[in-house]
Amino acid sequence: MTTFHALYGHQPDGEWAAPGRVNLIGEHTDYNLGFVLPIALAQTVRVQARRRTDGRLRVYSAQGDGSVTELTAEELAAGDVTGWARYPAAVVRALAAAGHRVGGADLLFDSDVPTGAGLSSSAALECAVAIAYNDLHDLGLGEQELALLCQLAENRYVGVPCGMMDQMASMCCRAGAALYLDTQDLAVRQVPFDLAGAGLRLLVIDTRVKHDLGDGAYAQLRAGCERAAGLLGLPALREVPLTGLDEALTRLPAELRPLVRHVVTENDRVQQAVTLLDAGDPAALGPILTAGHASLRDDFRVSCAETDLAVAAAVAAGALGARMTGGGFGGSVIALVAADTADAVAGSVTEAFRAAGHAEPVIHHAEPADGARKLS
Repeated sequence: MTTFHALYGHQPDGEWAAPGRVNLIGEHTDYNLGFVLPIALAQTVRVQARRRTDGRLRVYSAQGDGSVTELTAEELAAGDVTGWARYPAAVVRALAAAGHRVGGADLLFDSDVPTGAGLSSSAALECAVAIAYNDLHDLGLGEQELALLCQLAENRYVGVPCGMMDQMASMCCRAGAALYLDTQDLAVRQVPFDLAGAGLRLLVIDTRVKHDLGDGAYAQLRAGCERAAGLLGLPALREVPLTGLDEALTRLPAELRPLVRHVVTENDRVQQAVTLLDAGDPAALGPILTAGHASLRDDFRVSCAETDLAVAAAVAAGALGARMTGGGFGGSVIALVAADTADAVAGSVTEAFRAAGHAEPVIHHAEPADGARKLS
C-alpha cells in the first residue's frame, strides 16, 4: 500500500476508523422516525489524516484508481465533486455549513468494508472523516452530533435521502451489544448481544449483487411513506400503532398500504427483538428475522432473487432465521445460526447459488464491534 508520506511528503497527525454495520432488524424505519437495532462490524474504513492550513482537501483511497483528488476551498464550497470523493467532501461541507471552523486536510483511506453490499460503506467513510476532522480541528462534537452531520452530508450534498441509522450505528455502537435507537428522540441503549456466549454465530452473506441507493428507488419508497403519513394526518408512520394498523390501511390508496404495513410491523419486530435480548434469549430472534425478510420481500419489494435464495437456503439448512439487511435491491443477507452448524449453512447457501447459476456469495461471521474511534 502507498504510504501517507509517499503521497503527501509528510507524516499524518493520526489515524481514525469507523465501521460498517449490519442491521439486525428495523429496516426502512429510520426515516419514518421508528426503531432500529444495528450492530457495528469489525470491518472498518480507516483514514490517516493531517491538517492543512490552506483550505485544500486532498484524498486518496487504497481501493481507488491510484490518483489523488485535490479540491480547493472554492471547489469544496461549490460542491462540484464526482465519484467516491464526494463523500468526504460532503462531510467537510456539512461541517462548514453548520458553522464549524474547518480547514483542509490530507486524507488517505483504506477499507475492508465491502461496497454495494448493504453494509453501509458510505456511512463508514463519512464517519471516519467526521471523527478525524473533529480531532484535527478541535471541534468538540459528540458522537450523535457527528452522526447527524454525516447524515446531513449524504442527504444534502450526495443526494441520498437516507435516514440516520447507518451513521448512528457507525458512530455509537459498542462491542458485545446491539444499538437500540429511537430515531424520533435519538434515545439510545446498548442491548447485550453475546453471540458466543449463547453458542451462536451471525453469518453475513454478501450476495455480490451491488446496489446504489442513489439511483432513485430508495427516494421513491421514502416519498411513498411520507405521502401515506400525510394522508393519515400524522408527522410520520411511527405514529401508527400496531393495534390501529388495519383501520389505517382502509384510509389509504392500495399502492401505499404495503409500505405502511411493513413499517408498522417492522417497528413491532424491533420491540420484540429487544425484549428477547433483554431476557438473554438471542436464539429466539430467528423467526423475527425471517418474518422481517418476508415483509421486505412482499410488502416493501426491495428484495431480489439472490437475497431471497440466500434466506431460503440458509433456513432450509438449519439457520434459526435469516433476512436481507440494508436498503435492499441486492446487498447482503444475515443468518443467525448455531455455532456448530455455521459451516454447513454457509456451504448450503454457496451450493444453492452455484446450482442457480449465480456468482458465488462471500460469507463471513459478524461480531458486534465498537463504533468510530481514534486508532493512533
